[in-house]
Amino acid sequence: MKNTTFKYYYLWQLALGLLLLLNLTSLAYADILTGQIVGVTDGDTVTLLDDNRSQYKIRLAAIDAPEKLQPFGNRSKQQLSNLCFSKQASIEVRSKDRYGRLVGIVTCDDKNANEAMITSGFAWVYRKYAKGFGHYYALEREAQAAKVGLWIDTNPIAPWEWRKAKRK
Repeated sequence: MKNTTFKYYYLWQLALGLLLLLNLTSLAYADILTGQIVGVTDGDTVTLLDDNRSQYKIRLAAIDAPEKLQPFGNRSKQQLSNLCFSKQASIEVRSKDRYGRLVGIVTCDDKNANEAMITSGFAWVYRKYAKGFGHYYALEREAQAAKVGLWIDTNPIAPWEWRKAKRK
């Protein structure tokens, strides 16, 4: 009897271990969504319409663009529109934010929109959420040095600082 109980316990542990391993393996790969960009909310948020006619709000990972009422806010939105609006896109989903938006790397016409927004000077590296995106800092420094986009301003205010000041 003890031998049978041990076998079942061992099999149960093995099955549990395999399920855990399969779950961890699926987390190692990001989901990829594809479709057309049908909306641009601002310089770091788009709406994707997939082939099943489902819409997804997508926040570009690791960047933060000026708010609409902030200097360069409208120009930042226009830059992202130029890159992605009405174009086929793929989204490498990394997470979901507290507002329910998917967060990911957005590629429009084979161009990484996250990187392009930083390179064009219309977005900052979002320091709070940039883990794993260290190469974005070099892109931001290059845009600053070239004084492109918002970097033509002598003292641009980062969106997170602007939002913090507005709350006070």
